[in-house]
Amino acid sequence: MITEEEFLNLKDNQELLQLIKDKDVNYDKVQETLSYIRELRLLQIELVKLQRYIANEHKRVAIIFEGRDAAGKGGNIRRFMEHLNPRSSRLVALNKPTEVEKGQWYFQRYIKELPNPGEIVFFDRSWYNRAVVEPVMGFCTEDQYKEFLVQVPEFEHMMYEDGVIIIKFWLSITKDEQLKRFDARRENPLKRWKFSPVDKQGQILWEKYTYYKEEMFTKTHTTYSPWMIVKTNDKKVARLEAMRYVLSQFYYDGKSEAGTFLNPDPNVVMRYYRSNIHQID
Repeated sequence: MITEEEFLNLKDNQELLQLIKDKDVNYDKVQETLSYIRELRLLQIELVKLQRYIANEHKRVAIIFEGRDAAGKGGNIRRFMEHLNPRSSRLVALNKPTEVEKGQWYFQRYIKELPNPGEIVFFDRSWYNRAVVEPVMGFCTEDQYKEFLVQVPEFEHMMYEDGVIIIKFWLSITKDEQLKRFDARRENPLKRWKFSPVDKQGQILWEKYTYYKEEMFTKTHTTYSPWMIVKTNDKKVARLEAMRYVLSQFYYDGKSEAGTFLNPDPNVVMRYYRSNIHQID
């Protein structure tokens, strides 16, 4: 075992790894964590560069995170935003619509949340609630659902033509992994608030979610607004690869000087049509 005194005398991570090795302790997990922290820092540096470019060029960027409950949407967004300037980045995580909003055009409350020039907006769920969660849980009518699927490609095409850059992530998780994360939420008092009655239905209605998810992809995966599937059973890998994908989509100042690889692993991040081959959940 490593004593407190030995730990306090360490100067850097390399000394920690060497000490663990000298003590004949399995250090694979430690090495893996340190590698993740290093990569995360390097990618976050690139995100800061990207944000500066977006601000200077007055770009409008919307990054959508969708997926089953416990797939890691919030965790991904937190790592994306951790070191960004809050003046030109924003999180949107809307509550259920009010009675007034229910009487409005469905997209209306999302339109006012779209990015301004020079801004990145992260959507923790989005208008795609109506594509999966709402029909699965009976929160919308069949007519409302069908109308949404007809309108959403046109809605996104209008944004595309107006210069809004939309990146749509679907975070893919297996049924077993989702159950493990639900159990972890229940056991951890700091995460218990995340577990909701809707979450409980995630496992029970798994196949129904799958049906509506596939319908969503079929109707809303377009050349101008494609779905990118991210395998998230390994949370840390998913975070890094999602960042790499976003960075790979822009030619920003200082990109060539990046201290790490910026193209995503195609076995972790892939377009919807490729995900069919890989049997993504």
